[in-house]
This record gives sequence, C-alpha cells and structure tokens, in this order.
Amino acid sequence: MNNKKMIEKINEPKDLKNLGIKELEVLAQEIREEIIDVVSRTGGHLSSNLGAVELTLALHYVLDAPQDKIIWDVGHQSYTHKIITGRKDKFHTLRQYKGLSGFPKREESMYDVFDSGHSSTSISAALGIACARDLKKESYEIVAVIGDGSLTSGVAFEGLNQAGGLKKNLIVILNDNEMSISKNVGGLSHYLNRLITLPEYNKLREEIRELVKDIPFVGSKMVELGKKLEGGLKGIIVPGTLFEEMGFRYFGPIDGHNLQELIDTFKKVKEIKGPRLIHTVTKKGKGYKFAEDNPSFFHSAPPFITQTGIAKSPQDSIPSFTRIFSDTLIEIAQQDKNFVAITAAMSIGTGLVNFARKFPDRFFDAGIAEEHAIVFAAGLSLQGFRPVVAIYSTFLQRAYDQIHDICLQNLPVVIVIGHAGIVGEDGPTHHGTFDISYLRHLPNLVFMAPEDEGELRHMLKTACEYPGPVALRYPKGLGAGANLNESLRKIEIGKAQVLREGKDIAIIAIGSMVQPSIEAARNLEKEGVDAAVINARFIKPLDKNLILNLADKISKFITVEENSLEGGFGSAVMELFEKEDLMGKIMLKRIGLPDRFIEHGSRKILLKECGLDTCGIVKTIKNWVRKK
Repeated sequence: MNNKKMIEKINEPKDLKNLGIKELEVLAQEIREEIIDVVSRTGGHLSSNLGAVELTLALHYVLDAPQDKIIWDVGHQSYTHKIITGRKDKFHTLRQYKGLSGFPKREESMYDVFDSGHSSTSISAALGIACARDLKKESYEIVAVIGDGSLTSGVAFEGLNQAGGLKKNLIVILNDNEMSISKNVGGLSHYLNRLITLPEYNKLREEIRELVKDIPFVGSKMVELGKKLEGGLKGIIVPGTLFEEMGFRYFGPIDGHNLQELIDTFKKVKEIKGPRLIHTVTKKGKGYKFAEDNPSFFHSAPPFITQTGIAKSPQDSIPSFTRIFSDTLIEIAQQDKNFVAITAAMSIGTGLVNFARKFPDRFFDAGIAEEHAIVFAAGLSLQGFRPVVAIYSTFLQRAYDQIHDICLQNLPVVIVIGHAGIVGEDGPTHHGTFDISYLRHLPNLVFMAPEDEGELRHMLKTACEYPGPVALRYPKGLGAGANLNESLRKIEIGKAQVLREGKDIAIIAIGSMVQPSIEAARNLEKEGVDAAVINARFIKPLDKNLILNLADKISKFITVEENSLEGGFGSAVMELFEKEDLMGKIMLKRIGLPDRFIEHGSRKILLKECGLDTCGIVKTIKNWVRKK
C-alpha cells in the first residue's frame, strides 16, 4: 500500500498534469498544511498565500513553465509556486538567513521570472517580455498575477493602458480577495463566462466582424454596435467594462478556489489572442480559520501557535518605535485639530490604525499610491492643515519626485519614514537602506533620526511644529526602554548632542547607531582608546559648529549610520570637512551598509554581518586607528 503524500510526488510543475481534479484538491490541502506549518515557525505572508493555492495549481496545470512565464505581483502569494517548482525540500528555510526568500527571486529558480517585493510591477514587466517575445518571433504564454490592492497603484494602470493599446498576447489574472460572489449574479456571470470562452463563440465573433465591416456605409457602425451590445450586456452582469475599454477581453469573476472552473477557464482563455484579463475571487487565509478571521494580522505574521493562532513571542514590555510614533501623534492631534494622518495602504504597519480609530475624519489611506499620497498631503497643507505622512522607507522611494515638489514649495508636510535601515526577513526589497542618500540633498528639507523611542517623541513634536518640510526616520523593532514620561518638548533644529567626552577619536552616530556606538566607546576605553560620542540627531542640517569645534581638538572622526555609505550621513560629514578645507587635517572613517543589496535574515544577524553591531564597530575602529 502506497501511503506517500501527494505533495511528495510533485517535484516540478509537469508532475501536476498527471493528476485528476480530486487529486489536485488533495494536493491543495496538503500544500496549505505545509505552508501553515512552516510559516508558524518562520513567520511570513500567510493570508495571501493560503488564498492563492488553487489559483497557482491551476496555472501550472494549464501552462508549461518555465517556457510559459508567470509573473507574481509583489510576491506575497508565491509560496505554493515555490513548493511545486522544486523547492519543497528547502521550504522550511523560508525567510531564514541563507534560506529561501519570501518573494520570487530569479537566482533561486528558473521558474521565477521577475524579482518582486514592491507592488504593481507585474503587468509592465509582462508587457516588456511579450514585446521581446514577439521581436524574437518566439511563442509562449505570459501571465501576470496581480491582486486587487496592487491595482490601486498608478503603475498597474500604466501597464494596462499600454498593454491594451499594443494588443499583445498576454494574460492578466486579477486575484481579488476582497469581493464576494453573490449567488444570483454569480451563477449568471459564470454561465456568460463559459459562453464567451468557448472557441466557437470567439471564432463566430471574429467571422461576423470580418463579414460586416466591409459593408459600404454601415459596416463599421455595425461592428461598433456589436461591440457595445456585447460590452453592455457584460457590463450589466460582470464588473469588466473598465478593462474592456482599456483593450482587454474580460472574463469573470470566477471562483478562485474551484479547481475545475479555474482550469477550464484558463484552457479556453489561452486559445484567445490579444490582451485578456481573468478576474478570480479568492479568500484571504483560506483553510485556516484564524487567518480567515484576522487576515490583517496574518498578512505578515510572526511565528505563531497553529492550534490557537496566537503569536509565540509574548508581548514585550518595551514598546516598538511604531507604537511610540502612533501614541505620540495621537497626543499631538488631540491638541490641534489641524493635524491629519496619511498612509499608503499600510495603516497597521505604520501604526496609524489607532489614529484612524480615534480620528476617522482626519485619517486618509491613499492605497498603494505613494506618489499620490505625498501630493495629496501637499494639497492639504496649502489649505492650512498639517499632514503627517507615514510610509516605509523602501516604498517612499517611489515618491521622490513628489517630495521634490514639497521641498520646492517649502510646504509644512511631515514625512515619517518607518522601517528605516535593516528590516530583517523580508530582504532586499524591504530594507530601508537608501532614504538618507535620496533625501538629504533636497533643499529646504529638515531630516532627523532619533537615538531611541524617547527622543522620537520629542522629534515628532519638533517636526509637527516646524514651518517647512521635515523627514523623520526610525528603524523597525522595539525601542531601547527609554524614559517615556517626559513632557513633549521641541528640539533645536540642527542641534547635536555630546553623549560622551573623549580626546582620541570622535564617533558621530545617527539614529539607531547611537546606542551601539556608546557601547563601542566603552569597549574601546578598555583598549586604551578614549572616544567621544555624538548623537547627531539631524542628518540635515548638520550641527556645523559642534563638529568644527571638535575638529579643533580631535583629528580622527568616525561616522556610523544604518544606511548605504554611498551618499549617506558620513558623506554629509565628509562634505562639511571638504567645504571647510579640513580634509588635510582630519582623518575620517565612515561605517555603514555596504554597496550591495542586503540579503534576508534576522535584523540581529544582518547587522552583525554588515559590521553594525557593537563588536563590528569596535573591530572596524580598532583596525583603522591601528593603521593610522
């Protein structure tokens, strides 16, 4: 008797083609169990992946990957894809240092077509591949799988617009996990969908079009009338008119958990030419009750107990930077009704969900549209409101041009940059390692970074009362246990703080690197090196007077930052010394993140690997001082 599980028989996508529907359904259940088991230990994107199991199996069942290309938007739903494309034996290493990435990654597998992690890029990438395919006179299918949330980004619509205009052969699958299919409308729409995917229907459709279009005077009008009739009927029954107007044939909505319906639809749509969009409806967290009931928590879940759905790590007594930002903003907004909060589809991640509950009329979620969120904030500021926009560092990159416009007009908008620096297991698409480099050169911008959660409170108050644009960055994770009972106070703009006197070297640290720099100075003292430590506080403007006064007494300077060295905080200090003609007198060592994309792994491991923990800072300084 063969007790081998179905999942053990699948080593590559072509193995699926030997299975019947019932066997595929068993496989789907086994894959769900595997995903739940692994993510309960590693953490990860659970809700979206559980919702895309059948969709993934049906796609690989009908297509012939890797010749046919599947592009996963964001990649939050790629775990099933990884399991059935030869990586199930490594799946237990998901998101671990040197293990499998939580997102599609080309260097991991030939089945991963496009590295993702940021949303809304799939359609544009698919269209580029389609054009390349046609220029090379090759033949294969290209499918972009995109969620309804990602469609809130203008990037997705830019891709749809050009794809519909070019009439290239590609398929977009809209994985809609927010809508439900009502029984009365759903049954009729399924019937119409089966009808319009029939090869006979589409052949007749084209034959009639060719037949009537050459009739003198009325042919073109009859073709247009036929298109409107078909589109009107479908517009009444299914929500596809928008996509039809953009040049796509629309099919759906269909049940994204019904394998037979998915496979039948994919097979029929595959035979149709041109841009096609299939609208599937799925349920986040499908098959795991706790994720179905709380899909937001399990969107990016920490390790949890499978029997209860409760996180394994108890709530820490030290609050996170995100929590302190949230509480402080609410405290400020209670005193002034002109403060409004804005985020881009990240109300929970940025901590603004509590602000939204407290002040629902003063909270705005722009969707996955960072560019719009920033300009929207600019508009509010022009009418006397004080917008605070909270966006992760890595996603704020999309809005550089709009931040430029805010700085150009010197508008009082506060940009709160969460997850700045190393964020951990989500890897290079989510690390916030470039924001100092891409913001500090903008005129009129004040740029701050607190050493701990206590200083974050005072910096937020300072930012909210400043009459121009301010950026405020802080890292992911827990604070340092700082005193949170002080009354809010303003910090003098551009004023640094000497935390430790010293005569041999001066360590100028910013933000999250202040605490390990203090520890490094204590360790260096045991080695006979007397180090001063300065909490810079401000990336821009620098405390020019304090730094130059130190330069009169000390010749060796070290800067420490959790940002790319290229164009970072250390570069700003170096530029100051250059402007003051001190480069011949001053020796400067910059410590920061290397010029490469940092892999995934725990924050602690990655900071150590990059030399940004206390031991790494001490080692770098000792080696440098010894050489000098």
